[in-house]
Amino acid sequence: RRGYSVDTSHSYFKDLLTKTYAPERVAATGCPQHRHASGTIMLASDLALLEDPAFKAVVEEYASDQDAFFRDYTSAWVRLQELGTAGLRDAL
Repeated sequence: RRGYSVDTSHSYFKDLLTKTYAPERVAATGCPQHRHASGTIMLASDLALLEDPAFKAVVEEYASDQDAFFRDYTSAWVRLQELGTAGLRDAL
């Protein structure tokens, strides 16, 4: 994550695999997070993706293959947008 910017690419997955994050607490809230020297912040839930072999395999795939990430992201986004509708795609 780069602050609060929106980055629809596979850089999140590359960052998970290539950067080292130091644990810290947010001064204002005391909530835990992990920070790289560049300022990139990850939560425990982000880093947990590397602990499970099945999720780590997906992280590795997306980090090395942006087309695979875009294919799956697009499919998930379309399903999310069409949730609870019938024939929306055909109506467009």
